[in-house]
Order: sequence, then C-alpha cells, then structure tokens
Amino acid sequence: MPRPSVAQACLGSFTVVATTVALLAVSGASGVLAVVVLVGFALALGTVVTVLSMSAAAARAATVASGPADPAGAPRRTAAAAGHAYARQR
Repeated sequence: MPRPSVAQACLGSFTVVATTVALLAVSGASGVLAVVVLVGFALALGTVVTVLSMSAAAARAATVASGPADPAGAPRRTAAAAGHAYARQR
C-alpha cells in the first residue's frame, strides 16, 4: 500500500484532533476510560479519512492516465486508422 502524501496525512491528523475536541466537548466525559474510548474512535475516524483520500487520489490518477473517453464509449480512432478503414471499403 502506498504511503499517504503530506496533505493526506494532515487531513487525517486534523480529523483526529477536531473529532477528539468535538467529542470531548459534547460528551462531557471525565473518566479515563470514556476519554480513551472517544480518542480511539477519533483515531479510527482519522485513519478512515486518510485511507479514503488515498483511494480517491488513486482513482483520480487512474482516470487521468487513461485519458478522456468518447461520449459514446467507442474507442478513439486516429486519422491513420480512419484512412485505413476507408481504404478497405473500396
């Protein structure tokens, strides 16, 4: 599995910190076990966000590498290929 980029790692870290702060503020947890559970949930959410951003970037890179498709989904024909097809029709 490829390593996340700096932006993806920052996005995951921000998700962990923001989720932890929000959950602790909303829940009012004061016990150690409750805080550990909330931080663990935030860590899992940050990991999911990082992995999803990596898969989205990989899908975007695959789409760019394949190039744009014709609207009808037909393979693109070059001028040389079109000329050969015309020559075969004669």
